[in-house]
Amino acid sequence: MIIKELEFVPVLLGNDINSYSVARAFHEEYSVRSIIIGKFRSGPNNNSNLSDLIILPDVENPEIFLKTLDEIRRKYADKKLILIGCGDTYIQLIITHKKILSQSFVVPYIDEGLMNDLIHKEKFYAICKKYNLDYPQTLILTKDMGVNYQLDFPFPVILKPANGILYWKHPFPGNDKVFKLKNKEELDSTAKKIFASGYTDSLIVQDFIPGDDSMMRVMTCYSDKSAQVKLMSLGHVLLEEHTPHGLGNHAVILNTYDKPLSDNLKSFLEEIHYVGLSNFDIKYDIRDQKYKLLEINLRQGRSNFYVTGSGNNIAKYLVEDYIKNIPQEFKLANTEHLWLVVPKSIALKYTKSKELREKITLLSQTGRSVNPLFYRGDYRIKRLLFLIKSHLSHHRKYRKYYR
Repeated sequence: MIIKELEFVPVLLGNDINSYSVARAFHEEYSVRSIIIGKFRSGPNNNSNLSDLIILPDVENPEIFLKTLDEIRRKYADKKLILIGCGDTYIQLIITHKKILSQSFVVPYIDEGLMNDLIHKEKFYAICKKYNLDYPQTLILTKDMGVNYQLDFPFPVILKPANGILYWKHPFPGNDKVFKLKNKEELDSTAKKIFASGYTDSLIVQDFIPGDDSMMRVMTCYSDKSAQVKLMSLGHVLLEEHTPHGLGNHAVILNTYDKPLSDNLKSFLEEIHYVGLSNFDIKYDIRDQKYKLLEINLRQGRSNFYVTGSGNNIAKYLVEDYIKNIPQEFKLANTEHLWLVVPKSIALKYTKSKELREKITLLSQTGRSVNPLFYRGDYRIKRLLFLIKSHLSHHRKYRKYYR
C-alpha cells in the first residue's frame, strides 16, 4: 500500500466505520495516511494501514480534546491539518472551540449559533416549517407535561430525544436510539423512563410514516467555504440494521436521484449559509407522496462511502476547497451504484422488493458495488480476522432482531 508525504494531514475524530470510510476516501484520492482519535481500540481502524490510531478514553473532555489537538499541531507544524468530526459529540466539540482551532487547523464547519439551531430537533423542525420543508407531524413533549397532552395523529408513533448528545449521557436499560410505540400507555411509560434517567430536554413524538426500510433516503451534501452547495448525492436505503443500538443505521444503499428534492435542500442550505458536509435523514411518505425530513447531521454520515464509492470522493471536495483553493462546479450525483456493509446474501434475503433485489444482483455482478471496510492493501491478519467475524455476525443479528 502506497503512502505519500503531502502538505496536509487529515485528523479524524471517532473510531468507527465513519472515520474508516473518510480515511479510505483520503487514501484513494491522495495516498495519504490519516490520524484517527478514538475512545476505544476496536473496530475497522484497528490494525489498519490507512491511519495512525490514537486511543483516548477521555477525548470528549474539552481540556483533553484541546491538549491532544495542540500536541498534534506541534508534531505536524509543517503540515496543514484538516479536522473532521465523525460523530455528533466531536462535531459539537469542534464547533464550540472553532475560534481557537481555526488558528492551526482547517475547520470546515458552521458557527456555534447555527449548530445549536440545527442539532436540536425541536428547533430544527421549527426551521423546516419556516423554509417550507416537509417533516412528520410532531408533538413536543416536556417533563412537566406528564401525561397531559393531546396527539393529533394516530398510533403507532415514533419517540426520540430532541437533544441526542444529552440523551446518550444518561443511559438506562433499553435506551434505544428511537422508539416505535403502539399506544399511549407505552408512550407515557417510555417518556417517564427517559426523564427519570436524568435527561432534561424535550422529547419528539412523531407520526409514524408507514413502510419498510426501503422508504428511507439519505442525502449527503458538500457546501464550500462560501456557503455554495457543490455536491448532492441521494441514497435510497434498501435495508437498515435492526439491533437495538444500531436501529436506523444504514446497511444497504442504492445511489438514486431526485431533482425537486435536491433543489429544495440546496436552496435551504444556501439560505442558512451552511458550510461543510451535511447529511439528511429522510423518509418517503407514500400516503401523500412527499419526502419528510427526519433530521440533519452536521457531518458526513456513517454511510458516507456510498458517495465516494459512486465516483464523488468527499475528501477531494474538502482538499480542493480548503487546501488547493480550486473552484468547484456543482454536481448532482446520478450514477447508479451499490453500497453495503452486510453480506450480499443478507441484502437479498431481507430487501422486500423484487425489483430492488434484482438491482442488488445486477450491480454486484457488474462491479458497481462496494463494502467500504474491505479495501485492497489493508488486510493485516488481525484486521482481516476482525472483518470476517464482524461480517458474518450479521446473519445472527438479522435472525434475532429483524421484524
